[in-house]
Amino acid sequence: MKKLLVVLGILIAVFMALLYWSVLSTNNTNQHGIVINNRNLETINFKDYDSVEIAASSLYKANTLKTVMQGEQYRKAWETPIKVPVIFLDTLFGGVTITKEGGGKQTHSLKLKCKNNIQYTLRSINKDPEALIPDLLKTLSLENIVVDGISAQHPYGAILVAELATYAHVLNTHPKVVFVPKQNVLGKEYNEKYGNRLFLLEYETESDHNWTDLNDVETILETDDLQELKQKHKESILIDERQLVRARLFDLIIGDWDRHAKQWGWVMQRTDGKLKGVPIPGDRDNAFFKAEGLIPTLLSNENVVPRLRPFEEQIKFMPGLVYPFDRYFLLKTPKSVFVEEAKALQSLLTDANIEAAFKVWPKAISELDKKEIKDKLIKRRNDIVKYAIEFKKEIERKGGLTEPLKGSEDVELSENLKHCFSCE
Repeated sequence: MKKLLVVLGILIAVFMALLYWSVLSTNNTNQHGIVINNRNLETINFKDYDSVEIAASSLYKANTLKTVMQGEQYRKAWETPIKVPVIFLDTLFGGVTITKEGGGKQTHSLKLKCKNNIQYTLRSINKDPEALIPDLLKTLSLENIVVDGISAQHPYGAILVAELATYAHVLNTHPKVVFVPKQNVLGKEYNEKYGNRLFLLEYETESDHNWTDLNDVETILETDDLQELKQKHKESILIDERQLVRARLFDLIIGDWDRHAKQWGWVMQRTDGKLKGVPIPGDRDNAFFKAEGLIPTLLSNENVVPRLRPFEEQIKFMPGLVYPFDRYFLLKTPKSVFVEEAKALQSLLTDANIEAAFKVWPKAISELDKKEIKDKLIKRRNDIVKYAIEFKKEIERKGGLTEPLKGSEDVELSENLKHCFSCE
Protein backbone atom coordinates (compact mmCIF):
# COMPACT_ATOMS: atom_id res chain seq x y z
CA MET A 1 0.00 0.00 0.00
CA LYS A 2 2.85 2.34 0.88
CA LYS A 3 4.51 1.71 -2.50
CA LEU A 4 1.22 2.39 -4.25
CA LEU A 5 0.89 5.76 -2.48
CA VAL A 6 4.45 6.65 -3.41
CA VAL A 7 3.82 5.81 -7.07
CA LEU A 8 0.58 7.76 -6.99
CA GLY A 9 2.38 10.74 -5.44
CA ILE A 10 5.05 10.62 -8.14
CA LEU A 11 2.42 10.48 -10.92
CA ILE A 12 0.58 13.46 -9.45
CA ALA A 13 3.83 15.42 -9.15
CA VAL A 14 4.74 14.63 -12.77
CA PHE A 15 1.25 15.60 -13.95
CA MET A 16 1.40 18.93 -12.10
CA ALA A 17 4.87 19.65 -13.47
CA LEU A 18 3.71 18.97 -17.02
CA LEU A 19 0.58 21.02 -16.40
CA TYR A 20 2.53 24.09 -15.25
CA TRP A 21 4.98 23.71 -18.10
CA SER A 22 2.13 23.58 -20.61
CA VAL A 23 0.43 26.76 -19.35
CA LEU A 24 3.51 28.99 -19.39
CA SER A 25 3.04 29.99 -23.05
CA THR A 26 1.16 33.25 -22.36
CA ASN A 27 -0.16 35.43 -19.56
CA ASN A 28 -2.79 37.09 -21.77
CA THR A 29 -6.45 36.31 -21.15
CA ASN A 30 -7.77 37.67 -24.45
CA GLN A 31 -6.55 39.12 -27.72
CA HIS A 32 -8.07 41.08 -30.59
CA GLY A 33 -7.60 40.00 -34.19
CA ILE A 34 -4.24 40.30 -35.92
CA VAL A 35 -4.24 42.24 -39.20
CA ILE A 36 -1.74 40.67 -41.56
CA ASN A 37 1.26 42.82 -42.59
CA ASN A 38 0.03 45.74 -40.48
CA ARG A 39 0.98 45.26 -36.85
CA ASN A 40 0.21 48.80 -35.70
CA LEU A 41 -3.55 49.10 -36.08
CA GLU A 42 -3.53 52.66 -34.78
CA THR A 43 -1.74 53.93 -37.91
CA ILE A 44 -4.09 52.37 -40.48
CA ASN A 45 -6.80 54.47 -42.09
CA PHE A 46 -9.46 51.78 -42.51
CA LYS A 47 -11.59 54.18 -44.54
CA ASP A 48 -9.25 53.28 -47.42
CA TYR A 49 -10.19 49.59 -47.22
CA ASP A 50 -13.39 47.68 -47.89
CA SER A 51 -11.90 44.50 -46.45
CA VAL A 52 -8.96 43.34 -44.39
CA GLU A 53 -7.00 40.11 -44.08
CA ILE A 54 -7.04 39.14 -40.45
CA ALA A 55 -6.44 36.20 -38.13
CA ALA A 56 -8.78 35.89 -35.17
CA SER A 57 -6.04 35.22 -32.61
CA SER A 58 -2.54 33.86 -32.06
CA LEU A 59 -3.28 33.35 -28.36
CA TYR A 60 -3.78 29.62 -28.76
CA LYS A 61 -0.47 28.62 -30.35
CA ALA A 62 0.81 25.46 -28.71
CA ASN A 63 3.91 23.30 -28.58
CA THR A 64 3.76 19.50 -28.47
CA LEU A 65 3.47 19.34 -24.69
CA LYS A 66 0.63 21.83 -24.57
CA THR A 67 -1.18 19.96 -27.32
CA VAL A 68 -0.90 16.73 -25.34
CA MET A 69 -2.09 18.38 -22.14
CA GLN A 70 -4.72 20.76 -23.53
CA GLY A 71 -5.53 19.37 -26.97
CA GLU A 72 -5.13 20.51 -30.57
CA GLN A 73 -8.72 21.88 -30.65
CA TYR A 74 -9.27 24.57 -33.32
CA ARG A 75 -5.95 26.37 -32.77
CA LYS A 76 -5.09 26.52 -36.47
CA ALA A 77 -8.48 28.05 -37.37
CA TRP A 78 -7.95 30.81 -34.80
CA GLU A 79 -4.55 31.76 -36.24
CA THR A 80 -5.40 31.37 -39.96
CA PRO A 81 -5.93 34.69 -41.81
CA ILE A 82 -9.21 35.22 -43.67
CA LYS A 83 -10.55 38.15 -45.71
CA VAL A 84 -13.25 40.07 -43.82
CA PRO A 85 -15.31 43.16 -44.77
CA VAL A 86 -14.64 46.39 -42.88
CA ILE A 87 -17.75 48.16 -41.57
CA PHE A 88 -18.44 51.65 -40.24
CA LEU A 89 -21.54 52.15 -38.14
CA ASP A 90 -22.43 55.52 -39.64
CA THR A 91 -22.90 53.93 -43.09
CA LEU A 92 -23.96 50.38 -42.14
CA PHE A 93 -27.57 49.88 -43.35
CA GLY A 94 -27.78 53.62 -43.90
CA GLY A 95 -26.48 54.32 -40.40
CA VAL A 96 -27.11 52.56 -37.09
CA THR A 97 -27.19 53.74 -33.49
CA ILE A 98 -25.78 51.93 -30.47
CA THR A 99 -28.55 51.25 -27.97
CA LYS A 100 -26.66 49.39 -25.25
CA GLU A 101 -23.94 46.91 -24.36
CA GLY A 102 -24.78 43.25 -24.02
CA GLY A 103 -22.94 39.96 -23.85
CA GLY A 104 -22.43 37.16 -21.39
CA LYS A 105 -19.47 36.01 -19.35
CA GLN A 106 -17.14 35.63 -22.36
CA THR A 107 -18.62 37.69 -25.18
CA HIS A 108 -18.57 41.47 -25.58
CA SER A 109 -21.47 42.77 -27.63
CA LEU A 110 -23.18 45.95 -28.79
CA LYS A 111 -26.87 46.25 -29.60
CA LEU A 112 -27.58 48.28 -32.74
CA LYS A 113 -30.76 49.80 -34.16
CA CYS A 114 -31.32 50.73 -37.82
CA LYS A 115 -33.42 53.62 -39.09
CA ASN A 116 -36.21 51.12 -39.83
CA ASN A 117 -35.98 50.01 -36.15
CA ILE A 118 -34.70 46.52 -36.94
CA GLN A 119 -32.18 45.52 -34.27
CA TYR A 120 -28.80 43.88 -34.75
CA THR A 121 -26.01 42.72 -32.46
CA LEU A 122 -22.25 42.84 -32.82
CA ARG A 123 -20.89 39.83 -30.90
CA SER A 124 -17.13 39.55 -30.40
CA ILE A 125 -15.51 36.50 -31.95
CA ASN A 126 -12.60 36.82 -29.54
CA LYS A 127 -13.66 35.84 -26.04
CA ASP A 128 -12.71 37.27 -22.67
CA PRO A 129 -12.89 34.43 -20.12
CA GLU A 130 -11.63 36.53 -17.20
CA ALA A 131 -14.97 36.28 -15.37
CA LEU A 132 -14.90 32.48 -15.66
CA ILE A 133 -11.49 31.99 -14.02
CA PRO A 134 -11.91 30.70 -10.44
CA ASP A 135 -9.87 32.38 -7.73
CA LEU A 136 -8.16 29.06 -7.00
CA LEU A 137 -6.72 28.88 -10.52
CA LYS A 138 -5.55 32.49 -10.24
CA THR A 139 -3.85 31.69 -6.93
CA LEU A 140 -2.16 28.66 -8.50
CA SER A 141 -1.25 30.65 -11.66
CA LEU A 142 -3.24 28.20 -13.78
CA GLU A 143 -5.50 30.77 -15.48
CA ASN A 144 -4.35 29.53 -18.86
CA ILE A 145 -6.41 26.35 -18.47
CA VAL A 146 -9.58 28.45 -18.81
CA VAL A 147 -8.10 30.90 -21.33
CA ASP A 148 -6.87 28.11 -23.58
CA GLY A 149 -10.24 26.40 -23.33
CA ILE A 150 -11.60 28.94 -25.82
CA SER A 151 -9.60 27.09 -28.50
CA ALA A 152 -12.23 24.34 -28.22
CA GLN A 153 -14.74 26.75 -29.79
CA HIS A 154 -14.56 27.22 -33.54
CA PRO A 155 -14.16 30.95 -34.32
CA TYR A 156 -16.37 30.66 -37.42
CA GLY A 157 -18.72 27.90 -36.27
CA ALA A 158 -21.71 30.24 -36.01
CA ILE A 159 -21.83 31.07 -39.72
CA LEU A 160 -21.69 27.39 -40.66
CA VAL A 161 -24.48 26.64 -38.17
CA ALA A 162 -26.65 29.34 -39.73
CA GLU A 163 -26.24 27.85 -43.20
CA LEU A 164 -27.00 24.35 -41.94
CA ALA A 165 -30.04 25.74 -40.08
CA THR A 166 -31.34 27.26 -43.30
CA TYR A 167 -31.26 23.84 -44.95
CA ALA A 168 -32.90 22.34 -41.85
CA HIS A 169 -35.70 24.95 -41.92
CA VAL A 170 -34.69 26.22 -38.49
CA LEU A 171 -34.75 29.97 -37.89
CA ASN A 172 -31.37 31.61 -37.34
CA THR A 173 -29.91 35.09 -36.81
CA HIS A 174 -27.92 35.14 -40.10
CA PRO A 175 -24.50 36.01 -38.63
CA LYS A 176 -21.75 37.53 -40.80
CA VAL A 177 -18.08 37.95 -39.88
CA VAL A 178 -17.02 41.62 -39.95
CA PHE A 179 -14.14 43.81 -38.81
CA VAL A 180 -15.03 46.97 -36.85
CA PRO A 181 -12.19 49.52 -36.76
CA LYS A 182 -12.01 52.32 -34.24
CA GLN A 183 -14.33 55.11 -35.40
CA ASN A 184 -16.04 58.27 -34.24
CA VAL A 185 -19.43 56.58 -33.80
CA LEU A 186 -18.00 54.33 -31.11
CA GLY A 187 -16.75 57.35 -29.21
CA LYS A 188 -14.39 57.32 -26.27
CA GLU A 189 -16.74 55.05 -24.31
CA TYR A 190 -16.58 52.11 -26.71
CA ASN A 191 -13.52 52.55 -28.95
CA GLU A 192 -11.01 50.88 -26.64
CA LYS A 193 -13.27 47.93 -25.89
CA TYR A 194 -14.84 47.40 -29.31
CA GLY A 195 -12.62 49.11 -31.87
CA ASN A 196 -10.31 47.11 -34.17
CA ARG A 197 -12.02 43.80 -33.45
CA LEU A 198 -13.63 40.89 -35.25
CA PHE A 199 -17.36 40.47 -34.71
CA LEU A 200 -20.36 38.48 -35.77
CA LEU A 201 -22.99 40.89 -37.08
CA GLU A 202 -26.41 39.26 -36.67
CA TYR A 203 -30.07 39.95 -36.07
CA GLU A 204 -31.16 40.37 -32.48
CA THR A 205 -33.46 37.73 -30.94
CA GLU A 206 -35.65 40.52 -29.56
CA SER A 207 -37.25 43.08 -31.87
CA ASP A 208 -40.39 45.16 -32.36
CA HIS A 209 -40.02 44.68 -36.12
CA ASN A 210 -40.08 41.45 -38.05
CA TRP A 211 -36.82 40.56 -39.82
CA THR A 212 -37.76 36.93 -40.50
CA ASP A 213 -39.50 35.43 -43.55
CA LEU A 214 -42.57 34.56 -41.49
CA ASN A 215 -45.86 36.36 -42.12
CA ASP A 216 -48.29 37.96 -39.64
CA VAL A 217 -45.58 38.57 -37.05
CA GLU A 218 -46.44 41.02 -34.28
CA THR A 219 -43.19 41.07 -32.31
CA ILE A 220 -40.07 39.07 -31.41
CA LEU A 221 -39.68 38.36 -27.70
CA GLU A 222 -37.19 36.93 -25.27
CA THR A 223 -38.23 33.93 -23.16
CA ASP A 224 -39.14 35.82 -19.98
CA ASP A 225 -41.40 38.17 -21.97
CA LEU A 226 -43.08 35.14 -23.56
CA GLN A 227 -43.78 33.76 -20.10
CA GLU A 228 -45.30 37.05 -18.96
CA LEU A 229 -47.50 37.08 -22.05
CA LYS A 230 -48.59 33.52 -21.30
CA GLN A 231 -49.39 34.45 -17.72
CA LYS A 232 -51.60 37.31 -18.91
CA HIS A 233 -53.37 35.73 -21.88
CA LYS A 234 -53.12 32.02 -20.98
CA GLU A 235 -54.48 29.66 -23.69
CA SER A 236 -54.32 32.34 -26.40
CA ILE A 237 -50.49 32.16 -26.24
CA LEU A 238 -48.91 29.06 -27.78
CA ILE A 239 -45.51 27.93 -28.96
CA ASP A 240 -44.68 26.00 -32.12
CA GLU A 241 -43.64 22.80 -30.38
CA ARG A 242 -42.68 21.06 -33.61
CA GLN A 243 -40.30 23.84 -34.55
CA LEU A 244 -38.79 23.80 -31.06
CA VAL A 245 -38.31 20.03 -31.18
CA ARG A 246 -36.68 20.37 -34.60
CA ALA A 247 -34.42 23.16 -33.35
CA ARG A 248 -33.34 21.13 -30.33
CA LEU A 249 -32.68 18.00 -32.37
CA PHE A 250 -30.70 20.18 -34.77
CA ASP A 251 -28.65 21.27 -31.73
CA LEU A 252 -27.88 17.62 -31.06
CA ILE A 253 -26.64 17.15 -34.62
CA ILE A 254 -24.29 20.16 -34.49
CA GLY A 255 -23.16 19.42 -30.94
CA ASP A 256 -24.30 22.72 -29.43
CA TRP A 257 -24.44 21.84 -25.74
CA ASP A 258 -24.99 25.36 -24.34
CA ARG A 259 -28.71 26.05 -24.85
CA HIS A 260 -30.15 27.75 -21.77
CA ALA A 261 -33.33 29.85 -21.83
CA LYS A 262 -31.70 33.24 -22.37
CA GLN A 263 -30.28 32.07 -25.70
CA TRP A 264 -33.67 31.89 -27.39
CA GLY A 265 -36.00 34.40 -28.99
CA TRP A 266 -39.62 33.87 -30.05
CA VAL A 267 -41.26 35.17 -33.23
CA MET A 268 -44.85 35.85 -32.19
CA GLN A 269 -47.01 34.96 -35.17
CA ARG A 270 -50.76 35.64 -35.31
CA THR A 271 -52.58 32.37 -36.18
CA ASP A 272 -56.35 31.79 -35.92
CA GLY A 273 -56.78 34.55 -33.38
CA LYS A 274 -53.93 33.29 -31.19
CA LEU A 275 -50.25 34.20 -30.87
CA LYS A 276 -47.84 31.37 -31.56
CA GLY A 277 -44.16 31.67 -30.61
CA VAL A 278 -41.75 30.25 -33.19
CA PRO A 279 -38.29 29.72 -31.62
CA ILE A 280 -35.12 31.47 -32.79
CA PRO A 281 -31.88 29.97 -31.43
CA GLY A 282 -29.08 32.44 -30.75
CA ASP A 283 -25.47 32.34 -29.49
CA ARG A 284 -23.75 29.49 -31.33
CA ASP A 285 -20.34 29.74 -29.63
CA ASN A 286 -20.28 26.10 -28.54
CA ALA A 287 -21.38 24.28 -31.68
CA PHE A 288 -18.76 21.72 -32.87
CA PHE A 289 -17.08 21.98 -29.43
CA LYS A 290 -13.84 19.98 -29.18
CA ALA A 291 -12.47 18.46 -25.98
CA GLU A 292 -9.11 16.90 -26.80
CA GLY A 293 -6.01 16.54 -24.66
CA LEU A 294 -5.70 15.32 -21.07
CA ILE A 295 -7.26 18.32 -19.32
CA PRO A 296 -10.30 18.91 -21.62
CA THR A 297 -10.98 15.16 -21.69
CA LEU A 298 -10.94 15.08 -17.90
CA LEU A 299 -13.20 18.14 -17.58
CA SER A 300 -15.72 16.84 -20.13
CA ASN A 301 -16.14 13.56 -18.29
CA GLU A 302 -19.82 13.14 -17.42
CA ASN A 303 -18.93 12.89 -13.73
CA VAL A 304 -16.90 16.10 -13.71
CA VAL A 305 -18.74 18.69 -15.84
CA PRO A 306 -21.87 16.87 -17.13
CA ARG A 307 -22.96 19.72 -19.46
CA LEU A 308 -19.58 20.04 -21.19
CA ARG A 309 -20.39 17.72 -24.10
CA PRO A 310 -17.78 17.33 -26.85
CA PHE A 311 -18.73 17.14 -30.54
CA GLU A 312 -17.96 13.53 -31.42
CA GLU A 313 -19.40 11.00 -33.85
CA GLN A 314 -21.66 9.65 -31.12
CA ILE A 315 -23.65 11.26 -28.30
CA LYS A 316 -22.57 9.35 -25.21
CA PHE A 317 -24.30 11.17 -22.34
CA MET A 318 -27.77 12.49 -23.12
CA PRO A 319 -28.54 13.73 -19.57
CA GLY A 320 -25.88 16.43 -20.04
CA LEU A 321 -27.72 17.78 -23.09
CA VAL A 322 -31.21 18.10 -21.57
CA TYR A 323 -31.71 21.59 -20.15
CA PRO A 324 -34.39 22.96 -17.80
CA PHE A 325 -35.49 24.84 -20.94
CA ASP A 326 -36.40 21.50 -22.58
CA ARG A 327 -38.28 20.23 -19.54
CA TYR A 328 -40.18 23.52 -19.34
CA PHE A 329 -41.32 23.74 -22.97
CA LEU A 330 -41.39 20.12 -24.17
CA LEU A 331 -42.51 18.11 -21.15
CA LYS A 332 -45.92 17.29 -22.65
CA THR A 333 -44.91 17.06 -26.30
CA PRO A 334 -45.63 13.52 -27.61
CA LYS A 335 -42.71 11.22 -28.45
CA SER A 336 -44.13 10.88 -31.96
CA VAL A 337 -43.31 14.55 -32.64
CA PHE A 338 -39.67 13.95 -31.71
CA VAL A 339 -39.46 10.96 -34.05
CA GLU A 340 -41.21 12.77 -36.92
CA GLU A 341 -39.00 15.84 -36.62
CA ALA A 342 -35.88 13.69 -36.45
CA LYS A 343 -36.88 12.02 -39.72
CA ALA A 344 -37.61 15.43 -41.23
CA LEU A 345 -34.08 16.56 -40.35
CA GLN A 346 -32.66 13.46 -41.97
CA SER A 347 -34.48 14.27 -45.20
CA LEU A 348 -33.46 17.95 -45.13
CA LEU A 349 -29.83 17.62 -44.06
CA THR A 350 -28.75 15.42 -46.95
CA ASP A 351 -25.08 14.76 -47.60
CA ALA A 352 -25.28 17.20 -50.51
CA ASN A 353 -26.81 19.96 -48.37
CA ILE A 354 -24.26 19.45 -45.61
CA GLU A 355 -21.52 19.70 -48.22
CA ALA A 356 -23.08 22.86 -49.68
CA ALA A 357 -23.31 24.53 -46.27
CA PHE A 358 -19.52 24.70 -46.01
CA LYS A 359 -19.44 27.22 -48.87
CA VAL A 360 -19.86 29.97 -46.24
CA TRP A 361 -16.41 29.21 -44.87
CA PRO A 362 -13.24 30.66 -46.42
CA LYS A 363 -11.26 28.04 -48.31
CA ALA A 364 -8.42 28.07 -45.78
CA ILE A 365 -10.80 27.28 -42.91
CA SER A 366 -12.58 24.54 -44.86
CA GLU A 367 -9.26 22.89 -45.64
CA LEU A 368 -8.53 22.73 -41.92
CA ASP A 369 -11.78 21.55 -40.41
CA LYS A 370 -14.39 20.64 -43.02
CA LYS A 371 -13.74 16.91 -43.34
CA GLU A 372 -13.77 16.17 -39.62
CA ILE A 373 -16.86 18.25 -38.89
CA LYS A 374 -18.73 16.99 -41.97
CA ASP A 375 -18.08 13.33 -41.09
CA LYS A 376 -19.37 13.88 -37.56
CA LEU A 377 -22.45 15.75 -38.76
CA ILE A 378 -23.39 12.91 -41.11
CA LYS A 379 -22.92 10.27 -38.42
CA ARG A 380 -25.00 12.19 -35.86
CA ARG A 381 -27.70 12.90 -38.47
CA ASN A 382 -27.87 9.22 -39.32
CA ASP A 383 -28.52 8.40 -35.66
CA ILE A 384 -30.81 11.33 -34.83
CA VAL A 385 -34.01 9.25 -34.56
CA LYS A 386 -32.40 7.17 -31.82
CA TYR A 387 -31.15 10.32 -30.09
CA ALA A 388 -34.58 11.95 -30.37
CA ILE A 389 -36.16 9.07 -28.45
CA GLU A 390 -33.42 9.22 -25.81
CA PHE A 391 -33.83 13.00 -25.54
CA LYS A 392 -37.59 12.76 -24.96
CA LYS A 393 -37.14 9.94 -22.44
CA GLU A 394 -34.65 12.05 -20.47
CA ILE A 395 -37.03 15.02 -20.42
CA GLU A 396 -39.75 12.79 -18.99
CA ARG A 397 -37.36 11.23 -16.47
CA LYS A 398 -36.35 14.63 -15.11
CA GLY A 399 -39.90 15.98 -15.21
CA GLY A 400 -41.14 19.54 -14.82
CA LEU A 401 -39.23 22.32 -13.11
CA THR A 402 -39.21 22.89 -9.37
CA GLU A 403 -37.53 26.30 -9.66
CA PRO A 404 -37.87 29.25 -12.06
CA LEU A 405 -36.42 28.99 -15.54
CA LYS A 406 -33.12 30.85 -15.92
CA GLY A 407 -33.77 34.52 -16.64
CA SER A 408 -37.31 34.46 -15.29
CA GLU A 409 -36.52 34.40 -11.59
CA ASP A 410 -38.16 37.80 -11.14
CA VAL A 411 -41.21 37.08 -13.29
CA GLU A 412 -44.41 36.53 -11.28
CA LEU A 413 -45.91 33.30 -12.61
CA SER A 414 -48.60 30.92 -11.38
CA GLU A 415 -47.36 27.69 -9.84
CA ASN A 416 -48.45 25.71 -12.91
CA LEU A 417 -46.67 28.05 -15.32
CA LYS A 418 -43.48 27.85 -13.25
CA HIS A 419 -43.58 24.07 -13.71
CA CYS A 420 -43.97 23.97 -17.49
CA PHE A 421 -45.26 26.18 -20.32
CA SER A 422 -48.17 23.91 -21.21
CA CYS A 423 -49.17 23.26 -17.60
CA GLU A 424 -51.18 26.51 -17.29
